[in-house]
Amino acid sequence: MENTQKMAATPRKKIKFNVFPIVNGLVFLLLCLIILVPIWKVLVDSFDLTTGYGMKLWPERFGLEGYTTVLTNPSLVVPLRNSVITTVSGTFLGLLLSTLGAYVLIQWDMPGRTLFATLMLITMVFSGGMIPSYIVMRNLGLTNTLWVVILMPAISVYNLVLMRNFFEGIPASLFESATLDGCTPMQTFYKIVLPLSKAALASIGLMFAVSYWNDYTNYKLYITKANLYNFQMKLRAMMMGSNLPTAVGSATENTVQNAAVIVAILPFMILYPFLQKYFVKGINIGAVKE
Repeated sequence: MENTQKMAATPRKKIKFNVFPIVNGLVFLLLCLIILVPIWKVLVDSFDLTTGYGMKLWPERFGLEGYTTVLTNPSLVVPLRNSVITTVSGTFLGLLLSTLGAYVLIQWDMPGRTLFATLMLITMVFSGGMIPSYIVMRNLGLTNTLWVVILMPAISVYNLVLMRNFFEGIPASLFESATLDGCTPMQTFYKIVLPLSKAALASIGLMFAVSYWNDYTNYKLYITKANLYNFQMKLRAMMMGSNLPTAVGSATENTVQNAAVIVAILPFMILYPFLQKYFVKGINIGAVKE
C-alpha cells in the first residue's frame, strides 16, 4: 500500500516536444528540392531527344547524341579545351604565387615585411579600375591571348592572405628544427610547409579552379577572338540562341544546350565530394586561434 501511495504521489514527468528539429529538417528538405529539381530537369533534358519542354521525370526518348555533339563538335570542343587549359595552368600558377608569397610574408626577420603586407592589403580595398587594367594589359600585349585570363586571376591577394594565416599557424619549432638540420629556406618550404598545408592547398586550389572554370568577365573584356573563348562564353551564346552548333544524329537544340550545361557543372560535382574534408578544414583558415 505504501509503495502504491508513493507512486501515486510522485508527479509524472511531462514529455517535452521539440519542434525545432522537425522544422529544421523540413526547411533543409525544401532547400534540397529547390536545388535538385532544376538540376534533375536539365539532366533529363540532356538525354531526351524529343523537342518537348516542361518538367519530366524521365526522358521520353533516351539518347546520348547531346553529349556526343558537345564532345565532338569543333565549335564546342575548342572552348572546352581552352577552359581545361586555363583552369589547370591557372590553378597551378595561382597556388604557386600564393604559397611562395605567403611563405615570404611569414619570414619575421625580413626587412619591410609589414610594409609589403600592408601594401597588398590596400589593393583588396582599392583597385586601378577596369579601364586602367585594360590599358595595362593592352600595352603589355596580353589582350587576345590566353595569358591574360591566366595571369590576372592568379594574382589573388585574398588567397595569399589566407595562405599566410595558415602558415603562421605552423609551430615555429618545426622551422627551427629544419634549420638546425641544415635545410635551406626553400627546402623547408617544400619539405615541411607544403606537406602540412594540404587542407589550405585543397581549399584555395578549389577556389582558384572554380574561378577559372566559371570565368566570363575577363574573356568578355580582354578577348575578342572567338577561337580563344572558353566554354562559359560558348554556353552563354548557346543559351541566347546564337551560334548554335550542328547537332549529331537525332539531338535537338534543347538537348545539346542541356548537355552543355551538365558538362559545365560536372567536373566540380565530381571533385567536391573528394575535397570536402579538406575544404571544411580550409574554410577555417584565418579563424581566431586559441
